[in-house]
Amino acid sequence: MNGSVETEKQNGTVSGFPASEERYFLEGPRSRLREALFAIEIFSEFIRGFRMFHFVGPCVSVFGSARVKPGTSYYEAAHRIGAGIANLGFTVMTGGGPGIMEAANKGAKSVNGYSVGCNIKLPKEQCPNPFMDKYFSCDYFFIRKVLMFKYSYAFVIMPGGIGTMDEFFEALTLIQTRKILDFPVVLMGKSYWEPLMPLFSNMLETGMIDKNDLKYMLFTDSEEEALAHIKKYAIEKYRSKRVILFKRFSLLRE
Repeated sequence: MNGSVETEKQNGTVSGFPASEERYFLEGPRSRLREALFAIEIFSEFIRGFRMFHFVGPCVSVFGSARVKPGTSYYEAAHRIGAGIANLGFTVMTGGGPGIMEAANKGAKSVNGYSVGCNIKLPKEQCPNPFMDKYFSCDYFFIRKVLMFKYSYAFVIMPGGIGTMDEFFEALTLIQTRKILDFPVVLMGKSYWEPLMPLFSNMLETGMIDKNDLKYMLFTDSEEEALAHIKKYAIEKYRSKRVILFKRFSLLRE
């Protein structure tokens, strides 16, 4: 076993990660200096993200798989959703990668809407797509999620995998615990998300959640219904309350 580790070190990897990598912090305590430097790195990344998205306007985040190919039904649906969101006056925000994310960004650009992305640095799948007016690349998933939720007024969940599920349940958790306002959450694709419905029904029947926790969640195949839901709750109820005009400061290069 020791010989295997030594071989990995010589090849520049240990357990699949670069031998010099210090960013994987879920490994227990490290030296106080390393922990302090890590905290500073996190703070710096948050500040850079705040600066990037401060003036992008109210967003709607679209989540979905990076593995969806152009020309498929899911890709085309995300393209139409992106265009529809932009036509409502929102900035389309995605994870900045290919697949569903690319389709939504591309849809926004097709109607001259504003399109941004919050990318994550990964070994594969997450190359920034070319349909964004600006994007920010994160080293850490939790920073990426904070930024996407911070600037969004609604969340559209397209078909996706584990990462999409994580983002979907993060949105529901924040709404349930009142950490964010009750922004609408739209699940697009009934046949894809159908297995989740019995789970939610069981949660309600056993008292694990309250029906108000799902009050603003829409489960639909209709893009028109999805956009009407966003318009009803994200524009009429909240948008006017949160619009604040900030001045740009040349000293900060804004």
